[in-house]
Amino acid sequence: MISADDYAFLAHMLKQHSGLSLGAGKEYLIESRLPAVLSAFGHQDITTLVRSLRIAAPPQIVKSICDAMTTGETLFFRDSAPFTILQQQVLPEAIDRVRTEGRPLRIWCAACSTGQEPFSIAMILAQTEPALKGIRVEVVATDFSAQALSRAKLGIYNQFEVQRGLPVQLLLKFFRPVPEGFQIVPELHRHIVFKEINLLNPFPMGWQFDIIFCRNVLIYFDLATKRDILERVAKSLFRGGSVFLGGTESTLGITDSLARVPGQASGVYRRPSDIVATRTAAVA
Repeated sequence: MISADDYAFLAHMLKQHSGLSLGAGKEYLIESRLPAVLSAFGHQDITTLVRSLRIAAPPQIVKSICDAMTTGETLFFRDSAPFTILQQQVLPEAIDRVRTEGRPLRIWCAACSTGQEPFSIAMILAQTEPALKGIRVEVVATDFSAQALSRAKLGIYNQFEVQRGLPVQLLLKFFRPVPEGFQIVPELHRHIVFKEINLLNPFPMGWQFDIIFCRNVLIYFDLATKRDILERVAKSLFRGGSVFLGGTESTLGITDSLARVPGQASGVYRRPSDIVATRTAAVA
């Protein structure tokens, strides 16, 4: 059983380095997710790990602990509705806009975990190929966890994982059997670049996108961290760009830099000025 002092030490370290805000009563998460880290670095238990970290905290161990604690659950086409809206409304609008402006269509999947979300988007893009008509598409998929990104880059999923949210017709079209399960076909890899990024840190220069998926990650942060991330995300949008948040996430009471698009029940947000501009254009 982890002691209160050791729990407080690890919770503080996680908050500082990953933004994860554990709060009280989450000892079971640490106890269930750190055994592999203990084994990898030769510690018998959490007590000896923390004792060592109090003396010195090598970045490799700290990163491994944060990776183990922040790798979240994901599945293909999670919650389904956002992907329907992406395909039927947000993506066509973005295609028209970038064609007019003569530039690539850029999409960012923040906190992409093991890759199911960016590959779900890539499947939609593949099915939208005729509408793209030569427009270059760039999908950037990022995560804090190097381990999760390694799996995402491989694009290999077991039977259980492909059964979660993935229609069988898409499995047959976009995957090929391999000894470990099913692997994404190269066609879906060609638009995607995977990068290791900590959302707590400033985003790279030129970080501008038409569509940003930042779903089911803000729930792990405290209010101040949520506000900081959302405001930097808003600044990373091209004019008219859209942000998808998770079903239980909202900007209300956090920031005015993003507002829910009227009539959208699936967590689509834009900068308020873009919402006003859209309304004005519709009336005109």
